[in-house]
Amino acid sequence: MYSPEQENISTTASTKVPVKYGELIVLGYNGSLPNGDRGRRKSRFALCKRPKANGVKPSTVHVACSPQAAKAISNKDQHSISYTLSRAQTVVVEYTHDSNTDMFQIGRSTESPIDFVVTDTVAGSQSNADTQSVQSTISRFACRIMCQRTPPYTARIYAAGFDSSKSIFLGEKAAKWKTSDGQMDGLTTNGVLVMHPRNGFSQDSKPGVWREISVCGNVFTLRETRSAQQRGKMVETESQELVDGSLIDLCGATLLWRTAEGLARTPTLKHLEALRQEINAARPQCPVGFNTLAFPSMRRKDTPDEKQPWVYLQCGHVHGYHNWGNHREEREGREGRLRECPMCRTKGPYVALWLGCEAGFYVDAAPPTHAFNPCGHVCSEKTAAFWSQIPLPHGTHTFHAACPFCAQQLSGEQGYVRLIFQGPLD
Repeated sequence: MYSPEQENISTTASTKVPVKYGELIVLGYNGSLPNGDRGRRKSRFALCKRPKANGVKPSTVHVACSPQAAKAISNKDQHSISYTLSRAQTVVVEYTHDSNTDMFQIGRSTESPIDFVVTDTVAGSQSNADTQSVQSTISRFACRIMCQRTPPYTARIYAAGFDSSKSIFLGEKAAKWKTSDGQMDGLTTNGVLVMHPRNGFSQDSKPGVWREISVCGNVFTLRETRSAQQRGKMVETESQELVDGSLIDLCGATLLWRTAEGLARTPTLKHLEALRQEINAARPQCPVGFNTLAFPSMRRKDTPDEKQPWVYLQCGHVHGYHNWGNHREEREGREGRLRECPMCRTKGPYVALWLGCEAGFYVDAAPPTHAFNPCGHVCSEKTAAFWSQIPLPHGTHTFHAACPFCAQQLSGEQGYVRLIFQGPLD
């Protein structure tokens, strides 16, 4: 059956399998957007080789243009970037077709040049309605990724995307400058930040350093605040090439880049489903009600059912839902309040457990044995350890670790807890 996904996909003659460069996965979603994935708005976007190259590269530079001349150049039917230096002077860089690359554009705009529409991620939100009232900080044309059409299919990221008139405009207030070789470069208002993990995206991954990417793809240290006029220092030893596990922050949403090879080593949904069934087959019990607990199917991931496992986040003891140790003044709130664990008397939040269903966030294929604090999303120990040490940009100048499945800020000493299940008594 034909699906819209097949548009713009080139296939190799022998196998008819499209060449996949990689995938972008939005942090904070557990396998799909809350109200379902639709068209170019989804939680995961595959970048595949296009039937015809649509990449561009810089060509003619027009210096000291009057605003009228700049407008005339940018109105031509080709891509261009305009740098407004003053009311009287604009530098326009024309871009020409590049038959060796494919271009993919990401941003908040739903206009046709945007391949992947991204809106602000609201931590722990269950529906798109929760996100509507927020004033967006994501740029309409946030960034573009250029992929080489030949192996090793290198992907490079640049700040800003071309609009419907094939133009990028950096106004008077935008940070911009002339480079040592006479070219122009600049930063977008809220910037595009990138972090490449050390040791790739694997069990041995360690966080890298967040950097800012310019319009021409150069790498800089971070500005003092997100939209400060003063750019950071150029980091010549680092590149804008994406690696498996690179994180891209658009100031309102963070994307994880997974290469095709990286995804081939990642657990599949089938594997996660098998692990779920394995846990359920061991018939874990609630130590208070002695009823058997079971993780619900991956399709049901928002309302707890009666067999749902719950956990005391302070100690990790897993129970079914019950009212034991729920002190009277706390009874009004069903979830998340301080509760006393019947097993060890430790007081702490008591929350429902949910399996992490976005396989792309896992660094290994080990069983789901640990839960993030305070949301209760469950994944493997190495995956929990990895995400708990990744500082994700939050707002304009703070960073904190968050659950990749719901974007909630992590709390507690480690940010996650080992789950202690009680087996059946028989």
